[in-house]
Amino acid sequence: MSQPLEPDYDSPEVHDRRTWLRATIGVIVAAISSVLGIVAGGAVLSPSFSSRKDDAWVPAGRVRDLQDGVPVPVTLRVRRQDGYYDTVDQQVVFLIGSADGGVKALSSTCTHLGCRVSYDPDSKTIKCPCHGGVYTPDGKVIAGPPPRPLPELPARIDGSRVLVQV
Repeated sequence: MSQPLEPDYDSPEVHDRRTWLRATIGVIVAAISSVLGIVAGGAVLSPSFSSRKDDAWVPAGRVRDLQDGVPVPVTLRVRRQDGYYDTVDQQVVFLIGSADGGVKALSSTCTHLGCRVSYDPDSKTIKCPCHGGVYTPDGKVIAGPPPRPLPELPARIDGSRVLVQV
């Protein structure tokens, strides 16, 4: 009976197979690493290449609807991209006309805890229902716990419309 022959590990044929197998595995690992690198890099870098507009001017109202020194609440519809979807957020701001024809926009979010404030025409103040914060019509703190005035948003007049930057 003949005994099975042990492979000759030093033969050129075995070395060629090993070399080919190492090269093939190396190419597969390199391809997988490249794909993972592209996916991970795209996820990290894609927000910086997006065409997002941070300086979006949104139509807020008409100039003729504003009164001098009286805050008028206006709901803005702000479109934002959320992943693959466009979402529409609503944000309430106060528009305040001035005698010189200018316009001012104030946030309607209290600077204390973020409650929505409202204008009280009887007392001519802006009030927060949560903790009793009181503001002047131009957003300065009169009473209560708010630490700072209502934030002012950039606003401009374009023809007969008021635009607010959000």
